Amino acid sequence: MEIFTTMCLLALYYGFFCLCKLVLQKRDQSCYMLAYECYKAKEDMKVNSDSCAKIVMQNKNLGLEELRFLLKTIVNSGIGEETSCPRNIIECRNSTIEDELREMDDIIFYTLDKLFARSTSISPSQIDILVVNVSMLSPAPSLTSRITNRYKMREDIKTFNLSGMGCSASLVAIDVVQNLFKLYKNANAIVVSTESLAPNWYCGKEKSMMLTNCLFRSGGCSMLFTNNRDLKHRAMLKLKHLVRTHIGSRDEAYDCCIQAEDESGYQGFRLTKYLTKAAALAFTMNLQVLVPKMLPLREILRYLLASLLHNLSTKSQKLEADDGDGVKPNLKTGIEHFCIHPGGRAIIDGIGKSLGLIDYDVEPSRMALYRFGNTSAAGFWYALGYMEAKQRLKKGNRILMSGFGAGFKCNNIVWEVLKDLDDANVWKDCIDSYPPKTLVNPFMEKYGWLNDEYLSFLRLDFSQLFAQL
Repeated sequence: MEIFTTMCLLALYYGFFCLCKLVLQKRDQSCYMLAYECYKAKEDMKVNSDSCAKIVMQNKNLGLEELRFLLKTIVNSGIGEETSCPRNIIECRNSTIEDELREMDDIIFYTLDKLFARSTSISPSQIDILVVNVSMLSPAPSLTSRITNRYKMREDIKTFNLSGMGCSASLVAIDVVQNLFKLYKNANAIVVSTESLAPNWYCGKEKSMMLTNCLFRSGGCSMLFTNNRDLKHRAMLKLKHLVRTHIGSRDEAYDCCIQAEDESGYQGFRLTKYLTKAAALAFTMNLQVLVPKMLPLREILRYLLASLLHNLSTKSQKLEADDGDGVKPNLKTGIEHFCIHPGGRAIIDGIGKSLGLIDYDVEPSRMALYRFGNTSAAGFWYALGYMEAKQRLKKGNRILMSGFGAGFKCNNIVWEVLKDLDDANVWKDCIDSYPPKTLVNPFMEKYGWLNDEYLSFLRLDFSQLFAQL
């Protein structure tokens, strides 16, 4: 009997030991964001309506129909007058390798210099993990090697270069860091997120490939993370949930957002009509996994009961299909702030509508798009910066980041705010003027004459015409 009792106690003690070890291990795997810095271009890189028109008109392949399409796209894009482009695009010339690397160096070193200046207790030599995501440029030596060389980082640093991941790549990079934190204790990591525009300006006339010229602008962000609990008091955010969904096995989804050549041999990025369907499908599949993790139990039970009653009511009325206004979970019971990727007005409005959000909820994404344009994977952080500059983020709040990427992917992250945040960051010089009274793009007012019917009967050299403006 004594032997049996002893064995039971040993088993109990062993189980308690394993449980404690598991809890401590889980705590060591936490991912905290300590700081982030967004890129702000110099004044001579800004692209307003007039300079944008002059750049577009340098394309000799465009006819009146294509110009009218561009006019409509730019007017409806949600982009304002202060976005920026690389210098070779502003100067209307093809890029060289020097242009491409200079663009990357300007963005990456600008944000990293500010990040290290802000986080004075962590030097470049204390960085254990470095992840860089740039979808459209992959030089040799790699961009991580350029950073390692510039800041003289350690020989044992773990470096990763992500390419081709699209506009949600920074969330993928954070997932890489999160998983590495499970292997390395008390580690510090940097994620650099930007996009290469210099070599990727489309010079053809295929409408599905001209959209990127209207939407994408220069931008980038560097972020500092740690799993060191001793630094938790300095952290801004804590990663709570991260869910990635990839539907690339479907041919239409794979092809809806792809780098390709047009019939004339011009290289660009093609966006097909299936893009919205792929986004809706991936987003729905992602939320099916994420929602049970981030909503309180009472809301999940309410949703399940309401859905059951709705289905029974639908069957009793013998309706063949739902009208699209069925029961939806109330995400605001688990989320206070929504950081939708500012990829375009249609994306922001579409996700906002599907989640039942109001103008206040989508304002940060709209303003980030209006002020900085679609900065690809860095766009999330301009929207987050807007929330912080407006002093919206309070301790205990939760933030949902939602984005899409080529492939086709949908990635969502939930953050917990660890302290009240009020740094004006990249918005410092203009936050008081946002939101503006109107988001109307002046392009229509200045170039609406392109829609005049009489132009259809004329043959004009538009490049010469705009050169005189």
